[in-house]
Amino acid sequence: MRHILAIDQGTTSSRAILFDEQMRVTASAQEEFPQYFPSSGWVEHDPSDLWSTTAATCRAAVEKGRAGGAEIAAIGITNQRETTLVWDRTTGQPVYNAIVWQDRRTAEMCRRLRDEAFEDTVTDRTGLLLDPYFSATKIKWILDNVEGARARAEAGDLIFGTVDSWLVWNLTGGRVHATDATNAARTMLYDIHKGRWSTTICARLGIPASMLPEVHDCAADFGDTRPDLFGRPIPILGIAGDQQAAAVGQACFQPGMLKSTYGTGCFALINTGDVAVRSRHRLLTTIAYQLEGRPTYALEGSIFIAGAVVQWLRDGLKVIRHAEETQGLAETADPDQKLILVPAFTGLGAPYWNAECRGAVFGLTRASGPAEFARAALESVGFQTRDLLDAMRADMAQGMSETPVASLRVDGGMSHSDFAMQFLSDIIGAPVDRPKVVETTAMGAAWLAGARAGLYPDQAAFAADWALDRRFEAAMPAERREARHAAWLRAVTATLSA
Repeated sequence: MRHILAIDQGTTSSRAILFDEQMRVTASAQEEFPQYFPSSGWVEHDPSDLWSTTAATCRAAVEKGRAGGAEIAAIGITNQRETTLVWDRTTGQPVYNAIVWQDRRTAEMCRRLRDEAFEDTVTDRTGLLLDPYFSATKIKWILDNVEGARARAEAGDLIFGTVDSWLVWNLTGGRVHATDATNAARTMLYDIHKGRWSTTICARLGIPASMLPEVHDCAADFGDTRPDLFGRPIPILGIAGDQQAAAVGQACFQPGMLKSTYGTGCFALINTGDVAVRSRHRLLTTIAYQLEGRPTYALEGSIFIAGAVVQWLRDGLKVIRHAEETQGLAETADPDQKLILVPAFTGLGAPYWNAECRGAVFGLTRASGPAEFARAALESVGFQTRDLLDAMRADMAQGMSETPVASLRVDGGMSHSDFAMQFLSDIIGAPVDRPKVVETTAMGAAWLAGARAGLYPDQAAFAADWALDRRFEAAMPAERREARHAAWLRAVTATLSA
């Protein structure tokens, strides 16, 4: 039996999953690692934790699955995007901690660049907005603030990578410095139309081109692992950023197909085919996947806080001990309480893109308690998704002749919550489809590597195997739906103006 080993390196943990020849999960392992918050709005990871937990979970999954190196046909990687690392080209030693995608330390830098009218240049080339979310200003911050870093970078001694590049570097023993088109597209340095790094943006930010990795298709040869890791070299044949990997795992291969992943944040992505639709509603134009040298584009909306709001209930308010308690608590909430939570703990993402605003709660009374907070937390994710989908529909109507499909495919940890998914369907007024395999991010990475290895079927056959677990149908009357969304919009407006 041959297997594909999928690495899913996320914001709070690293996972490794073994898939067999029928794309069934045969073994998995997961390990959490610390988060560091050295200052308000700053979020960091220790690069050694990213690598050590990845290596450990790979070994554990292989041992659990009793699959020796000879039985692993290939490795696929999916990863938290935009998180930024800079390390020494020769020694492999990072010069600073990994600056996480959630980090907002470069908000002022981005503001100055916007004031200098540079955002149009960024958007024209990368499809992105000028925001601390992306890698480019994080790289500049490291070069400007770590002693000696800029001189070393200009001398060609330092290299940059997102997490996928860091893992490939370590897996191959420092022989390969590469990334794929989806991760490159999230750096704010990559021209998604010309398929190359933007010399204009690099020059403006003072980022030497020698730091940047080679960009490949999502299914490509990214080198072989060190022999000592698995007993023999294993080819790395697939890479995609986590949200693009989830879209692949959800088989969103046709224009108009839409998925939303609920992890730490929430990320909705709609396939726009070979058309890079320019958003008029502050969404992102990005690469959904790239195969055989041809990019398929997408519109994406990013919500910074989704599953993290449940973590806040647990770790901040301490009203729950386990995330699974949230649904039962929300179901007991007083229906007459009108609590609205705007979880702008690190600002608001699409379609608002405000890095400075902070979270707020509206409608508090003396009767508001843990159940009402739990319900408001879960509903906040549905409200934010509604905002994204409204913007997507408007952009698609302006940019393409075809309109989006009528359903939303969901995955990620929060998709297990029937309460959250039913409210999501109610507030967007459309069906929500939860697949039988909700590990779609790892599945996407596995399929990319497995298809490249000749082990898995082509796109059409893979899409035909997608299976529905449950469809949630909208049950909320339209008048109530719009009234509730209008109340949410008033709360957002107040949060933005506070």
